[in-house]
Parts: sequence; C-alpha cells; structure tokens
Amino acid sequence: MQGADKLTTNRRNVLRYTAGATTLGLASLAGCIGDDPGDGNGNGNGNGNGNGNGNGNGNGNGGGDIDEITLTLTQFPDTQDPLDHITGDYFNVYDHIYEPLFDFQPGEGIFPRVAEDWEAQDDGTTEIYLRDDVVFHNGDDLTAEDVAWTINRTVDPEMGVQSPIGTYGLGSIEGAEAVDDTTVAVNYGASAGLAEFEFGNYARAMNQQWAIDNFDAENEAIAGAEPEAFNGTGPYEVVEYTSGEEIVVEAFDDYWGDQPPFSRVTFNASGESSSRVAALETGESDVTMNILPEDVTTVQDADGIDIRNVTSFRNIFCPMKNTVEPFDSQEFRQAMNYAVDNEAIVDEILSGFGEPRGQPVAPGINGFNDELGPYEHDPGRAESLVEDSGYGDVEITLTAPQGRYLNDAAIGERVADMIDQLDNVSCEAEIVDFPVVSDANQAGVEPGEFDIPFYMIGWGTITGDTDYGVQGFFTIPDNPSRTFDDEELSDAILETQQIDDPEERTQALQDVNALAREKAPFVFLHTQESIYGANSNIQWEPREDETIYIWEMEG
Repeated sequence: MQGADKLTTNRRNVLRYTAGATTLGLASLAGCIGDDPGDGNGNGNGNGNGNGNGNGNGNGNGGGDIDEITLTLTQFPDTQDPLDHITGDYFNVYDHIYEPLFDFQPGEGIFPRVAEDWEAQDDGTTEIYLRDDVVFHNGDDLTAEDVAWTINRTVDPEMGVQSPIGTYGLGSIEGAEAVDDTTVAVNYGASAGLAEFEFGNYARAMNQQWAIDNFDAENEAIAGAEPEAFNGTGPYEVVEYTSGEEIVVEAFDDYWGDQPPFSRVTFNASGESSSRVAALETGESDVTMNILPEDVTTVQDADGIDIRNVTSFRNIFCPMKNTVEPFDSQEFRQAMNYAVDNEAIVDEILSGFGEPRGQPVAPGINGFNDELGPYEHDPGRAESLVEDSGYGDVEITLTAPQGRYLNDAAIGERVADMIDQLDNVSCEAEIVDFPVVSDANQAGVEPGEFDIPFYMIGWGTITGDTDYGVQGFFTIPDNPSRTFDDEELSDAILETQQIDDPEERTQALQDVNALAREKAPFVFLHTQESIYGANSNIQWEPREDETIYIWEMEG
C-alpha cells in the first residue's frame, strides 16, 4: 500500500484498448471505445522494454523500480495560492502538497483520508472528525481551526482571494467553525447529500497562522518565488520551484500516511501535444496528458511508453453571456447551436475521441438526460432564428484556448467558421492562452466588467452530479462568477439543491438539463475523451474526473 490508505474499489475501469491495438488506425481505435470495459491497462508493466535512446531522467524506463518521475501538464500553475483557480492542471500539482481531506472516487462517493469520519447533524451542519497526527510541512500540527479557516477563506469573497472554488465547488457551503481541536462543523444551505459531494471534493487545509503571518492571506493571495511559498499536509513537499517552469516535490518524511510511491516528482508543462509526446519518447517525462488523436500512433509505436485513455466527465462548450447583445436573444443562442455541426467536429478534428452533446453534463453524471440529443446541424434554421432575433448581419468573435483541451484551437476555429458560413452572421476566432478564457469564465455577467462574451471552455463534472456542472454557471444569488443570467434556470437549480429524495432529485436535475438545452446558454459541443501517455513501467489507470494522484501509481 502506498500513499494514504489507498482504496481498493470496484472503480469503473475505462481503458478502452491495449498496446495490442497499435496496428489499428485511428478510426479503428476510436471504434473500439466502449466495446470492452476491461480490467487493466494492458501495457506490459515490467516487461523490460527500454526506449533505447540513452536519454531520460534515470527513472527506469528500461524496467525495475522507479524512484523519480516527471509529470508534464498542459498548463503550468500561475499562482502559488491553492484557492486561486479551479483548474484541473493546478489541482494535479497542488493536491500532492495540499491534500484533500477525503478520497473521492467518481460514481462511488467519498472515503476517509485526513478526515477519519463525518456525520450530518440535524441543524444544517455536518461535523468532520480529523485525524490527530497530521502535520504541515513546516512542522505545525493540523487543527480544526486550520480547516475551518480554509473553508471560510474559500467561500467568503471578501476574504483573501475571491475563490472560484467557493463558487463552483462549494456552492452550498456557507462556512465552517472549529468545534474542538479535531472537529470541524461545516454549515450548508442545501441538502446534506449535496454538501457531502462538495466538501468531499474540495475540502483541504491551509496553515492559518503561517498563511497570515507570511502572506497576509486574509487580504491577499499567497504569492512567492521560493519553495517556502507552499505549506500543506500532503505526502509531498516542495523542494524546488521555478515560476512558470517547474515544481519539484519530494516525499515528506513526517507524512501521517504511507510514503508515496516515488521519492521525487517534477511537475512541468507544455502547451504542445507534440512536445509532450517528444518528452515521453526521450524519457524526459513519464506521464503526460491531452495527447492529441493525431499523436496517438506515435506513442503506441514507441518503445517503453503507451497510451491510456478514458471517457471523461468533461464537456466542451462555448458560453454566451446573455447580458450583452446579441447573446441576450434566446433565438440567436439557439441559432448558434444549429449552425455548428458537432458530429463533423468529433469525426474530423477529434478522430472520434468524443461524443456530440446537447446538454451541460456528460453521460454517467447524476441527472444526465438521455432523451436530449445534440442540436441538429441545420444552417437554414439557424439563419431563420438569427433573423427572428433581430441581430441579422451581426459580427461576433469566438475566443478559444490553445493547448488546454484536445485540439481546442482547431475546434474553436472550426466552430467560428461554421457560424461564419451563415448568410447573416460574421464570426471570427481569436486563439489565446488558456488563462485568458479561464479569467473570462470567472468575470461574471455585469456589462462593462468583462471583455469576452463568447468563448470556448471545458468543464469536468468531477462530483458525478449535475449540480456541479450547472450551479456555478447559472445560479444567481451570491454567484458573481456566473456566465448566464436567467432567474427561471437559476430557480430550477436552487430547488434541486433542497431535495433530499435521491430519485426525485435526479428527475429534477434531468429537467434542469432540458431547460438548459432550451435556453441555450452555451453552444454545446462534445464530451471529450482523455488521452494520456505514460511510461509503460508505471502502473496507473486514468480517472473519469481527470484527477491525477501520484499515490495511485506504482512503478
């Protein structure tokens, strides 16, 4: 057992093909998806295959125990404050330093980790009972005060940094307080089941006194250029930090749980799939993500590395902020959906590594409505709806990221081109770095306070529940980061949050997805496959929620 009480579960195995599929073309590979639930990665762990290039990081691509690994992300964290963004790449680094209080398994629920147990009270609170042997990397003991302060700093926009985690991840959590040294009472304004989903995913702990004394963290974001800017309770502590380039962590000697599988891990990033693949081939990286479909064969044909892929919980879509023209018209927003041929995008740009979608969440998510198909591609109907909206001959811009999602820039350009082919709309694509669209997504809907009303982004519904896929985007009270302003949709979501009966709530969430499809707050695109490349000697299965935990690997 490695890491913190590694779980033995019946986690849905979603690897779709093995190294034996390397003679198949991409179309055939994509066609295999969903055929075999599988039971392992089929990658020949420990087969002694080396990459034969004499390069690498000395981590044992040729077989044997691996002591050090490098994980290459698509985006390098541009903040040292673990509450500052809600981006998957950032979590994949910071979760190893600021570990979650719970282990969450998609589709299965939450399990004890730093929190030993929890119990819902009858007064709108849940008490979380912490381990008493957890210490921060600076040697301070973890206390309930630390956890309560971190939760309050996350959900209170007036405290520290305005955290999108509070808006999107802890939307029903109102605050927390320490009951005693190891007991935290979490206050929530929705059903206890929803609150459990939220704190089970997003509760972590910062060191209150350290953060205040060193970084004025009740008024500012944590920022620093040295390893000392990080101080969590995780199995790894930061030993080297080069802003914008890499974070090096080593196993923390005083970690309360089992020692993690590798003594040293380097996190770096590259926005180019080909560069990430090259790093795998040369042994400069051991695990990377978002391998583009056109690079899959390159990985499969190389010695010592292989492809791991999984159907993710991530939908790709284009929000349209309806507080400004022309997106304030439902007819116009629906027209944008009819203008885009999602099937062609999946087939031609993603080589089948995706599924067209017409609602905010992916299959497998509680509340997914399987009666809702994608919008039909119908340019004539789109043009008619544009005329009905009164915005004929309008000029719009779609802003899309590059390097964050599978072929994101190409998809953004294709979506813009499809819209531009309408006789009465001109649309151009603007390709930017991911933080630009991330910031746009958090900028809210107040006219004059945002510059980008139409952009492409992805969202992984990592809790496995529709609420996480909709409330941050659509609810109105206390949600300055929403992307859509509609009381009917907001009220429908808020009503589901008060429903305790699971079946009744599932039906209500399906109705929310149907209402969202009708109101078209997004141009709905597709559910994305997650494609990873990995050192063949590392045993690891990717997760639907795209979380990468080093402690779930073995080498």
